[in-house]
Amino acid sequence: MLMLDCITKISGSGGKYGHGEVEAEFEVQPDAWFFACHFKDDPIMPGSLALDGLCQLLGFYLGWQGFKGKGRALGIGEVKYKGEIVPTSGKITYHLDIRKIVKSSIAMAIADGVIVSQGRVVQTAKSLRVGIILN
Repeated sequence: MLMLDCITKISGSGGKYGHGEVEAEFEVQPDAWFFACHFKDDPIMPGSLALDGLCQLLGFYLGWQGFKGKGRALGIGEVKYKGEIVPTSGKITYHLDIRKIVKSSIAMAIADGVIVSQGRVVQTAKSLRVGIILN
């Protein structure tokens, strides 16, 4: 499932590390499938699903940079949960600051990311790594 509705900002330079940044939005639907099963009578978006949105965004960034192939999430250095995404959250924002891009047998991007809901950071990810197996 695509966890992004639209890319709102993308740049190959700038950001916290000077190597680029990308931002996207996702409109949380109150009747989304995951609320019915996580958690019973206490619906929240699974943290791993929100993190998948950051991975999808980083993979998109690699494609935007011209890398073609099959994308893979390769790891996350550190994750912190600071809040919850609930059925009434509305629009959430994903933001990534690109640390670096490495190209060898694969292209790999490393970034730090945040997920913002209702003006609050609800999750952070450091050293998020996504690769493209080059064609």
